[in-house]
Amino acid sequence: MAGDVVLLTGLPSLVARAVCFEIVRSDPTARVEAVVRAKFVEDARATLDELPAEQRRRVHVVEGDAASIDLGLTGAEFKGLAREVTRIHHCAQVTYLGVDRKTAERVNVGGVLEAIEMGASCEHLECLVVHSTAHVSGDRRGRVLESELAAGQSFRSVVEETKARGEKVAREAMGRVPIAVVRPATIVGDSQTGEVDRFDGPYLLVLLVVTSPPDIALPLPGRGDEPLHLVPIDWVARASVALGRDPRARGKTFHLVDAQPLTARRVFELVARAGGRRGPRGSIPANLAKALLRAPGLDRIAQSPRAFLETLTTPVSYDAREADALLAQLGVPPCPPLESYVDKLVEYVQERVRQRRATKSVDLEIDDPLG
Repeated sequence: MAGDVVLLTGLPSLVARAVCFEIVRSDPTARVEAVVRAKFVEDARATLDELPAEQRRRVHVVEGDAASIDLGLTGAEFKGLAREVTRIHHCAQVTYLGVDRKTAERVNVGGVLEAIEMGASCEHLECLVVHSTAHVSGDRRGRVLESELAAGQSFRSVVEETKARGEKVAREAMGRVPIAVVRPATIVGDSQTGEVDRFDGPYLLVLLVVTSPPDIALPLPGRGDEPLHLVPIDWVARASVALGRDPRARGKTFHLVDAQPLTARRVFELVARAGGRRGPRGSIPANLAKALLRAPGLDRIAQSPRAFLETLTTPVSYDAREADALLAQLGVPPCPPLESYVDKLVEYVQERVRQRRATKSVDLEIDDPLG
């Protein structure tokens, strides 16, 4: 019996790479057809070379554009994939908070539309997994259910807004295409290696710690008593791939979150300890923290501190009953606690900072692969 043929968008982004690696690692018969933009083809192939030879042979790069008509493929390529593809993981997205609205709409909304049209054309499609984000909740407070989307919330960035619009498009298409939506919380690096592709969001805390003098106890930006929702990329990939293979996931939305998120203060304490620094002492107003984060160097290696600091003061929690129940039945363990992998995250950042300082470069930012 032939294995799955999985259409993947988004390479060589962190999420798409992790999903790709999980697909071929966990299913020795699966094959991946990765639609990659022309300017990222070489990077994507270099990334795939990290796979064992047997797994690498089962990943094929197809030049295209996930946000263009027919995924930017030729007619023959589109029809050929439509005959073979059994699953789709639509990971192409723009998450860079400095993105312009036109690009965000094209990728985060238009890309979902194109993935749906491909799914509708597939002769044997089992599931289209749309990779969204828990942050479609915007500025909502309190408990957010997996079944909820539009609840009168405002959005703190064009990324949140367009991701919510893209998810709305996916939900409206569930009646004609087998779709599952996954909503991870803020994604951090691999829990085994610490690897991540871009330093933003919670990495502002890590950067503050590893670039500060070791004998100085940094104040915490804001009060730090709200939960900081973090999930490692390898667990997100494992959960997403498992859900996409189960027919019970169709037509549902799943929060991928840590069931016991730590407060921002506790996260800061763990990061400080892992970085050999003193724990935070006191707190400073968020606007002053933003000024500190514009210090020379930090402003170039971390994007939009304002958006991240706003998440530190938003009392929100994510109900994950649908995800938790199905993942438990599928044998996927719960999200690992931050305490078990924080050392890896900090070690990775420290090594990157050392490398950049050795070359007298402070730009740790990597282009956002849009698919």
